[in-house]
Amino acid sequence: MTKSFPNHTDAYDVVVIGGGVVGCAMVRRFTLEGARVLLLEKSPDILSGASKGNSAILHTGFDAPRGSLELQCMKAGYQEYLDIYQKMSLPLLETGAMVVAWNEDDLSKLEGIIQQAHDNGVADVQFIDRARVRALEPSLAPNALGAAQVPGEFLIDPWSAPLGYLLQAMLHGAQVRFNAQVTDGQFDGQTWSLNTNAGVCKARTVINCAGLFGDHLEQNLLGESTFSIHPRKGQFVVFDKAASRYLTNIILPVPNERTKGIVLTKTVYGNLLVGPTAEEQDDRIHAGLDSKVLQQLIDAAVERIPALEGMPVTATYAALRPASEKKEYRVHKVDGKNWITVGGIRSTGLTAALGIAKHAFSLYEGRHSPLAVERLQWPTLPNLAEHLVRDYQKPGYGEIICHCEMVTLREINAALASDLPPGDLGGLKRRTRACMGRCQGFYCGARVAELSASRLAIPLATGACHESH
Repeated sequence: MTKSFPNHTDAYDVVVIGGGVVGCAMVRRFTLEGARVLLLEKSPDILSGASKGNSAILHTGFDAPRGSLELQCMKAGYQEYLDIYQKMSLPLLETGAMVVAWNEDDLSKLEGIIQQAHDNGVADVQFIDRARVRALEPSLAPNALGAAQVPGEFLIDPWSAPLGYLLQAMLHGAQVRFNAQVTDGQFDGQTWSLNTNAGVCKARTVINCAGLFGDHLEQNLLGESTFSIHPRKGQFVVFDKAASRYLTNIILPVPNERTKGIVLTKTVYGNLLVGPTAEEQDDRIHAGLDSKVLQQLIDAAVERIPALEGMPVTATYAALRPASEKKEYRVHKVDGKNWITVGGIRSTGLTAALGIAKHAFSLYEGRHSPLAVERLQWPTLPNLAEHLVRDYQKPGYGEIICHCEMVTLREINAALASDLPPGDLGGLKRRTRACMGRCQGFYCGARVAELSASRLAIPLATGACHESH
């Protein structure tokens, strides 16, 4: 007998496939617009694919392609995050950024970068000379010749934000089903019937946010795909928290045609991050680490900030970006199929997610009554950012479970008992930062396993993962 999704014999207005940052933002937008929405995610938790590894920068769009959908969505997403982050208790670290010229060729390109920023509506971008760069960032190597200063580039928590988007949607009736990979489906002209390994569900509209497998999903359900994913691996190095004192601004390179290049930045968690690389590969699942490449990242960081010489590396990790055969976002409606594809969302997806969701809704043909603003409920996210008050600094936390990251028993228990509890160790890490510090779980792993026993879909012993900021 075919399993069906409980309590809903009729079709959902919208089914979103893929629980990355874009999928979570999509569920939120359509739910707040009054649609009845279901999220299908093939993994045990959200953010298990490309979204689990990024540089956590809230971008202004100063260097996005002029007139592009990417620029439109970045600007809209940036502004909406600023509008809502305090209502969800999400962090914002106002660092600013510099596009630093390290040689004469770089220096000659800064004028064009600044002009593009102004054309993109980011009017506060300006040139600063070598002396000003040195004054703002005294730890940078002296061969920095100048920079384009971008005051509006900020840092956020890349995992709490999409968690907040989905939690708000759930407060207003959205549903989530994990371990529910879509295998195939049929469209009868009005309604989709989607077959998953968790049962069958029906949808009037399907939104494809499947990331690294978005083209496969189109091929399987529509018979053809309008784009192809070419995975791009990015490797990162995370320096010890002591390294963050050597940097205030986000240090961006002068980009080339293929990549924005390697970034040096603090994180809201108090580390210093260098990366990503940009490596093409065919494998859509495994993002392996290469010791030679990681050493190159360390060397590049030390070259730019000499004080990092000998600084311990806390963690290394790699992530895959769902690049396509074209540089632009691949967002379109499939006429006559009640289908919207959101594909090819690469490194700017964290910033653009809320804007992409707004754009997708503009393509949607359904009509619902949006929820009245005064009726909106807002989830309160636990703070993991070092520049704000952490839970261990408040009375009654019970016990410090992870001493590297100062994660409390109260935080672990709250995550496990929440409306959207973690499904595996990776999810628990992203919600609490347990096992993500200097020892990478060597000391706290057994206690975390004890606390989470029988409460994770994939137990700690088999759920190891390595994302770490």
